[in-house]
Amino acid sequence: MHHSNLAPVFTGLRYGLHTLVLGLLIFAIAQSFIVDSGLKSCVLFTGVAFLATYASAPLVVSRAGNGTSKTGDTSGAGTATSTPGIWWIVALTLEWALLTWLSPEAAFMVFPMFFLYMHVIPGIGGAIAIVLATIFAIVALGLHSSFTIGGVIGPIIGAGVALLIGLAYRALQREAKEREELLAELLITRKQLAQTEREQGALAERARLARDIHDTVAQGLSSIHMLLTAAERDSKGEALNYITLARDTAATSLADTRHIIAELTPPQLNSGLAPALRRLAKEQSDRNAFTIDVEAAEVVLPMAEQTALFRIAQGALSNAIQHSNGKRVAISLEQAAESVVLRVADDGIGFDPDLVGEGSHEGKSPTGSFGLTAIRQRVEEFNGTLEIETIPGSGTTVTVSLPHGEVGP
Repeated sequence: MHHSNLAPVFTGLRYGLHTLVLGLLIFAIAQSFIVDSGLKSCVLFTGVAFLATYASAPLVVSRAGNGTSKTGDTSGAGTATSTPGIWWIVALTLEWALLTWLSPEAAFMVFPMFFLYMHVIPGIGGAIAIVLATIFAIVALGLHSSFTIGGVIGPIIGAGVALLIGLAYRALQREAKEREELLAELLITRKQLAQTEREQGALAERARLARDIHDTVAQGLSSIHMLLTAAERDSKGEALNYITLARDTAATSLADTRHIIAELTPPQLNSGLAPALRRLAKEQSDRNAFTIDVEAAEVVLPMAEQTALFRIAQGALSNAIQHSNGKRVAISLEQAAESVVLRVADDGIGFDPDLVGEGSHEGKSPTGSFGLTAIRQRVEEFNGTLEIETIPGSGTTVTVSLPHGEVGP
């Protein structure tokens, strides 16, 4: 788990608060011994009880079920908004109130108490607790000595400062949490992207090998088989036996080559492109909260073009699911006179096309749209056309048109 770079700030605030509480507590106890008020034993006992309660914050965290304090905790009571945390702050407040009543110097401890209230009590409850503690501190100081301007203004100013610092502290906590979540998401995305790139690279290499074998070895064997068949019709005697043997060997090698090509092509396309698109839609619909409609006609295309269209559909569908914030995707496949058209449309939020590069061949587009870049590259590889129709708030339609290729043997 990667921690926020604000963690040292939170640690400094936490230890600063601990030091302030301990210092003011020692001052209040020491002052009662110096003035020899006759209540020094009660002050000492109450101070020790206050310190014990304050130090029990980790036990409060454990009872609340978190086990350890969160990053940025001020007192160590990381789950202070839980029921044990509320009882903890109530007990601490009562002990502080008694200590203040016994020794007026303990009223200065109201300042660190302000931060505890802001951290422990959720919402407006923390502000209400600060107001009540401020009134109590002013009254306690006034009854012990007399009501002075400093004795009234001091706690009020301290309360205001504590409120501002507490709000700033909460804002820092939210920012730290958001940064950690964003960093975790980026790491997961980077890992998924690397895995996807490896898979796409392996699939691209397999498709290239299949095309190369088809265009060279398979075509050559097919030609040899046709020539030997023709020669067999015009041959006699011993030559006919050799020609027949050569034709059978070519036929066997051609069958083996076609099997290798089939093994190198995506298994989803074994039954054709249209069924593969329907299976893809069902898998993604079951896995995500999306309704995916497919209207796919049976098309006659070489395996390389079928593979490209299938991968393009995968990429466009993945983009729609991850980024469109929509609920429905429609996939259509149709064969025209001179081309095959694949269309993927969603009902999402769309995007601004000007923010997406027109196809960078050196890497990702300005918006980081690896998916669109991969789609463009596949379309350009087969001399096809790509159209992206989108308006922010009105969905996106990706249309790919590939020209017919020659159907191989």
